[in-house]
Amino acid sequence: MTIKDHKSLQGSKILLVEDDKSIRLTVSESLKGEGFQVLTFKDGLSASDFICDNTRNDIDLIILDLMLPGLNGLELCRKIRNEENYTPILILSAKDNESDRVLGLEVGADDYLTKPFGLNELIARSRALIRRSKRNKKYIDKTQTIIEFNHIKMFLEECRVTSFDREITLSPKEFKLLELFMKSPKRVWSRDLILEKIWEIDFIGDTKTVDVHVRWLREKLEEDPSAPKLLKTVRGFGYKFG
Repeated sequence: MTIKDHKSLQGSKILLVEDDKSIRLTVSESLKGEGFQVLTFKDGLSASDFICDNTRNDIDLIILDLMLPGLNGLELCRKIRNEENYTPILILSAKDNESDRVLGLEVGADDYLTKPFGLNELIARSRALIRRSKRNKKYIDKTQTIIEFNHIKMFLEECRVTSFDREITLSPKEFKLLELFMKSPKRVWSRDLILEKIWEIDFIGDTKTVDVHVRWLREKLEEDPSAPKLLKTVRGFGYKFG
């Protein structure tokens, strides 16, 4: 990351939800030492109340432990996404099974870090998530106003999608993923290439993130997500649209 990139992240606001006091203090102080503003909560309910009441929506990243009293991390993550709040979420968990990581991604997390973790890795992942989020907010592709394929329409400058003239709500990442597919119908995209194009080279994670986002797109766009007609899997290669 360049010095310019580093400075652009200075002052970014992070909401940390962790019930373990020692971890909460250690992580908070480390992030503050890197120039971040940090708000801390020790339980899911108080964090949920703050997020729901935060009308300014000025949080740049949520770092969320899974094992929380009152309202656990998965429930809180799901609640945040159900309210169409797409602030990046980094889950912290002692559970390192593949099924646990996939579940975390499925409820809306952007990344998943298992305990014990190194503070340098946590800071690197936090920077990567905030940097990509800031880029997404600035993203407007003016090369083409509307893309159409069958019943799907993308209004790029408005960041809006319709299916059979019905408005479809997509997260910024889902929007960019659909645009990638619709701009190159019939092309087969590997998971690694999708990560490079959408999540960019600073992504720290695995290709299951792509699978989860494709599944979400199918649920929103396909008449029968279990038998997709638009967004198809090309076994052994990746995905194609159309």
